[in-house]
Amino acid sequence: MVSGWLWLGLALALGRAQQHSSSRLITVLEDDGAPLNSIFALMPNRRLTPIRVRMYIEWIKTVTKTMGFLSNMNPSLARWLAIRHALNDFLGATMTSMQKRVPVSLEAPHCSTCMLGNVCLPAGMARHEVEQLDQLVQERVRLQKGQLLYQDGDDLDALYGLRLGSIKTQLEEASGQVQITGFFLPGEVVGLDGMPDGRHSSNALAMEDSEVCVIRLSNIDDISRYVPSLQQQVRRVMSKEIARSHQVLFALGSMRSEARLAAFLLNLSERMSALGYSSTDFLMRMSREEIGNYLGLTLETVSRMFSRFAREGLITVNQREVKLLDLPALKALTCHPT
Repeated sequence: MVSGWLWLGLALALGRAQQHSSSRLITVLEDDGAPLNSIFALMPNRRLTPIRVRMYIEWIKTVTKTMGFLSNMNPSLARWLAIRHALNDFLGATMTSMQKRVPVSLEAPHCSTCMLGNVCLPAGMARHEVEQLDQLVQERVRLQKGQLLYQDGDDLDALYGLRLGSIKTQLEEASGQVQITGFFLPGEVVGLDGMPDGRHSSNALAMEDSEVCVIRLSNIDDISRYVPSLQQQVRRVMSKEIARSHQVLFALGSMRSEARLAAFLLNLSERMSALGYSSTDFLMRMSREEIGNYLGLTLETVSRMFSRFAREGLITVNQREVKLLDLPALKALTCHPT
């Protein structure tokens, strides 16, 4: 059973959750020498509020009732694992239930009037077909930075067209290991990971305040009856996702670190250009640590490669703002993978 000191520590933290950093809260909430750092690591970019802490308390109390089944494990480790799994599930359910869903009004942009129509699901469709897609999106979801769009195991009932912001998808092991599987920009479709068996196999989190169009699978089926090309568009989007996965596998298996980073920057350049933005001057929403995780590189390696590219005049970097100065040289790096 978790010591009563944990409840006391949590209670004392209620009034101070807004004023203290995560590191200070971790110190306040440590119990009997077993730090809760990993629990708070599950909550990146999520601000603790008194209400949320109270919910954590009740949830942890419920979990500790099952601790007897873990008697063969080290007590501190067993306590940590049980609380970690419970908070992981609880936080996912809490964050998805807190989503702000907005019905699409008649005055709001629809598929036929959306500026992202040339890169999103309707891309390449005839004008009269796109106009018939206006009933495809009935609602949108607004996400705050760090908020879940969906999590591993959720039923697949919709695809999501990213309208504003950016989203990352990642796999999370029970041990705490995280592997980022993709970064999504406006006009791109999120949620295809659930197509094989009808359940999502990853977590999707907003990297900044974002908004997505909810494309219900049932609506796709209904509209496809009189717009047959819609199913072809869905297959096109799925094919692009498969091709992207193959590119990542190729980079991880065959490219040196500098080639991986160069290919990543060039890919961002192409995607920004498709959105109508500068292909050589853009702001990266992902951190260097996230880039390294995605490319199979350490943070130190990514930082070293950015510095090397800057010294060689290939790019300039100002925090997360990147300017690509020599595209041919970057492309040349990707042509010699090993």
